[in-house]
Amino acid sequence: MNRPCLVLGGGREAEEKSSRLLEAGARITLLADELTPQLERWAADGRILHAQRAFTEEDLTGVFLVINTHSNAPELTQRVWEAANERNILINSYDQPALCNFGMVALVAPGHLRLSISTSNTSPSLASRLRQDLETLFDEEFAAYLDGLASARRHVRERVGERTTRFALLRALVRDFAVEGTLHYPPNWQHQIDAILRCDLEHCGDAQARCSDCPLREAPAQSNPQV
Repeated sequence: MNRPCLVLGGGREAEEKSSRLLEAGARITLLADELTPQLERWAADGRILHAQRAFTEEDLTGVFLVINTHSNAPELTQRVWEAANERNILINSYDQPALCNFGMVALVAPGHLRLSISTSNTSPSLASRLRQDLETLFDEEFAAYLDGLASARRHVRERVGERTTRFALLRALVRDFAVEGTLHYPPNWQHQIDAILRCDLEHCGDAQARCSDCPLREAPAQSNPQV
């Protein structure tokens, strides 16, 4: 809340990270030549401060944390990392875990619930998929249930002085709550991973030239697994 934060880059990754920072109440300065439409709207509305210029070390003055979303600028990424570390500033470098001292996990946040999901950077795609499925699981009824529990807790704490009875009442409200689920794996996941590890990956972008066992050839319909 109210911390000055610096974001480098104006693409989709910068938009997603800026959204998370805005939700936390950060004050964002963003350096980028071009912006996504959403970032442009935030800049026009004054929600972020946009500067169309290159990074300089003076941009780190007074900054609490830096998020560098540039993925194809190794020299810049190394320079920002070193400059931030010299100043003891938190920094996250996109897709460069060795050049990060904090991470932004996938977050499920219905109502007052906060679930963070991390695969320790082994598969951000899986973390994102887990987030999507959990968001459908913890629906509007869950948010209302949690609000009700909060109201009941306040009421019980005001009216019941005896600790054991107070705890018993509150625990009784969640006694029958349960989460049940099943993980659905791709039926040939090991084969697909082995195929990628064997492949030189030169023709993945060409639908006609892809390998016969390329996962992209199957193009499975996207459906949420049962959770």
